[in-house]
Amino acid sequence: MPRREKAAAPVAGPIGYSEAELAAIPDEANLGLSCGNPTALASLREGEIVLDLGSGAGFDCFLAASKAGSSGRVIGVDMTPAMLEKARENAKKSGMSNVEFRLGEIENLPVADSSVDVVISNCVINLSADKRRVFQEIYRVLKPGGRVAISDMTLLKDLPPKVRESLDAYVGCIAGAVTVGEYQKLAEASGLGSIKVTTTLPGACCPGPDTKDPLGKAVLASLKEGESISDYVTSVYVEGCK
Repeated sequence: MPRREKAAAPVAGPIGYSEAELAAIPDEANLGLSCGNPTALASLREGEIVLDLGSGAGFDCFLAASKAGSSGRVIGVDMTPAMLEKARENAKKSGMSNVEFRLGEIENLPVADSSVDVVISNCVINLSADKRRVFQEIYRVLKPGGRVAISDMTLLKDLPPKVRESLDAYVGCIAGAVTVGEYQKLAEASGLGSIKVTTTLPGACCPGPDTKDPLGKAVLASLKEGESISDYVTSVYVEGCK
């Protein structure tokens, strides 16, 4: 097996990416910060303009770019200059000329009105303190008839106070999450239609399984006896259109 598949598969393979997809992008783009595969959910087509919210090192952007083709374009937005630098380096390595990365916040996207066909995002919106604004921005930048494909973390029920107040749990995509029902209402309130929210992987938080990492152990220590993080947290796919 090629070196790239060995390095990437243990990180992202279990959450919706095929070995072929993982092998097609630079190793450095796979940071393991995923809770699903929005590029597959979006059924991307050649020639489309795709926007990735919270693009990180470019993982989903590169997958989207291969599907959009030379007649399409992918825009990645991230608020961290260091990540933008890494993503741009990865773009050079990949040789993809139909990808660009812009500095910005997902609550105030550096993208023109009605200019993109598809908005994707992977385990990012849960981190925003103003999710309503994020969905308003998604609606703004989508072309009429455009669609959204999001993979994210949500709650099945309210978290224990100690977990909700934990900075580690917030960074780990748990403490900032809202319930499945609230997530759907936020999307619908933006004006997006045909919203569909599908539960995918209970307990699948970004850092890893319950007991395999420091965050998981810290969260478990705050739960009642017999409980696990999967009693509270689940990943979802969110689809909709303008």
